[in-house]
Amino acid sequence: MANAISKNFIDFEQYPQTAVMQNRCVNMIAGLFNAPQGSESGNSEGAMGTSTVGSSEAIMLGMLAMKKRWQNKRKAEGKDFTRPNIIMNSAVQVCWEKAARYFDVEEKYVYCTEDRYVIDPVQAVDLVDENTIGICAILGTTYTGHYEDVKAINDRLVMRKIDCPIHVDAASGGFVAPFLCPSLVWDFRLERVVSINVSGHKYGLVYPGVGWVFWKSPEYLPKDLIFNVNYLGAEQATFTLNFSKGAAQVIGQYYQLIRLGHDGYKAIMHNLNQISGQLANGLRDLGFIILSDHSGSGGVPLVAFRLPDDDSRLFDEFALSAVLRRRGWVIPAYTMAPKSNQLKLMRVVLREDFTAHRSGILVQDIQMAMKWLEEMDETTIQRYTQCVGPPPRQFCFRLLYLTQHGPSAPAGHSFYKHEQHSLQGKTGKTHAVC
Repeated sequence: MANAISKNFIDFEQYPQTAVMQNRCVNMIAGLFNAPQGSESGNSEGAMGTSTVGSSEAIMLGMLAMKKRWQNKRKAEGKDFTRPNIIMNSAVQVCWEKAARYFDVEEKYVYCTEDRYVIDPVQAVDLVDENTIGICAILGTTYTGHYEDVKAINDRLVMRKIDCPIHVDAASGGFVAPFLCPSLVWDFRLERVVSINVSGHKYGLVYPGVGWVFWKSPEYLPKDLIFNVNYLGAEQATFTLNFSKGAAQVIGQYYQLIRLGHDGYKAIMHNLNQISGQLANGLRDLGFIILSDHSGSGGVPLVAFRLPDDDSRLFDEFALSAVLRRRGWVIPAYTMAPKSNQLKLMRVVLREDFTAHRSGILVQDIQMAMKWLEEMDETTIQRYTQCVGPPPRQFCFRLLYLTQHGPSAPAGHSFYKHEQHSLQGKTGKTHAVC
C-alpha cells in the first residue's frame, strides 16, 4: 500500500493491475452477497460493481441508479417523473439525507420508537406509492448495530405485488453477516434486492477510505449513467462521482481478501462478537441497559447502552462520556433518532484490535467514572456539561471539559451553525459516525 500511495487508480493504462485487483475484489465480495453469476445475471463478464471512496459515495451511486431507472420507466409510460421519493428508517446515517437532498429525492421516514430502533416492514411498504424509487434497508444500524429485516420487507412487497426495489445499506454488516450468520437471507437471494453497498474501511479491515457498491444485473444500473472515456490511453467505462483517487485502498482490500480468506474473516468476526458479548455482560452487571444484539445473527459487533431511568440521578450519558475522556476513552454519547422520546445512549464499536483484556479495562474505567460522578454535587456536574443551541436542541450538549482542556474538533463556519433542515437540526438526532 505504501508503494501505491502515489498511484492514481483511474489510470488503468499506466497501472493496469489496479483494475485487475478491483475486478477480483468486486467478484469476491459480490460472491459473499450471493450475486447472480454468468447467464443467471444476464452478464457473462462478472459481477456488476465498482469501488468507491467510501459508503457515502456508494450510497449516492445506488440512489442515482434507482432514481434514473424510475425516471426512465415513468417517461416511457408518459407519466410525471419530477417527484421521486425514497423510504428509509429515521436512524439512517447522514449520507442518506445528503443523497436525497443533493439529488432532489423526497425523504419518507419510518420513525423509530422507544423500543424499536429498526425499520418497520409493514409501515415501510405502506408508504410506497407510484413515485417511490426504492426502500433503504440497513444491515447494521449506526446507533445500535441491529440488522433490519430485509426479508420481511421483500416478502411483503412480493405478496402485495409491488414492484419497488430495495437497496441494502450494508456499510457495517456486509463483512460481518456472511461470516457470523450465513443463513440470514438479506442479500441478492431476495427478489426485490437490486443493489448493496458495503464499507471496506469498517469490517472489511482496510484503512479509510474504500467502499463498494453492487447491482444484481445490468438492468438495475441504467446505461445512461455510464461514461466511456479514452483520453488516458485506453477505452474504459466509469460510473463514480469522482474520477481520480488513490489506488492504495483497493490494493489493501485485495490483500486482506487474499491473505485472510473466508476462514480468516470468519475467525475475526467470531472473536469480535464474543468480546462484544463479554463487554455487554460487564456493562449489564454495572446496571446499564443494553440496546444492541450479541447473538451473532442480530447485529454487528458493537455495544450500545444507556443508563437506567432514574430521576434522582444528577448526571447522564453525556457527563459519563466527558469523564471517560480523562482516561483516554473516546466513547461518544448520542441522542437517538426522532420520536424515540429523546433517548440518549452510548456506543462502543469493536474493531479487530479490541481485545478481551482491553474490554475488561474499559468496564473498570466506566465503573470508576460512575463512582466519581455519583460523588459529585449538581453544581460540579453542570461544570462538565451544559445545554447549547435554541429549541428544539435542548438535549444537544457540549462538553465544557473538552472546550477548556481539549482536544476538540475544529469549529465550522459560523454562518452554517444551527441549521434547521436536517433530522439533527429539526429533532436533535445525533448524526453519528458509523
